[in-house]
Amino acid sequence: MSTKTTKQKLPKWFDGELYEVGDEVRNPYSGETIELTAVELSMYDFCMGATFVYEMQGLNADGKILKDLRKGLDWFRKTNPEAYMVLLD
Repeated sequence: MSTKTTKQKLPKWFDGELYEVGDEVRNPYSGETIELTAVELSMYDFCMGATFVYEMQGLNADGKILKDLRKGLDWFRKTNPEAYMVLLD
């Protein structure tokens, strides 16, 4: 069953913004694009933001940021493996 036709939910730990509409996202390195649902786009942006914060803080980064990033990536791997491979792998 396609993730586009099933009801997707964000996990309880998610504290980012929940978008109302999805969009097409382009991998900046490969140029590949993929359409994400609103829920997937919310988690994608959360992961990208966590990655940015972690990279900026380096060794001083809060452990919660890395933990949440890993949980977000795991969520993506399970929810939409194709999008994960295109955008986050």
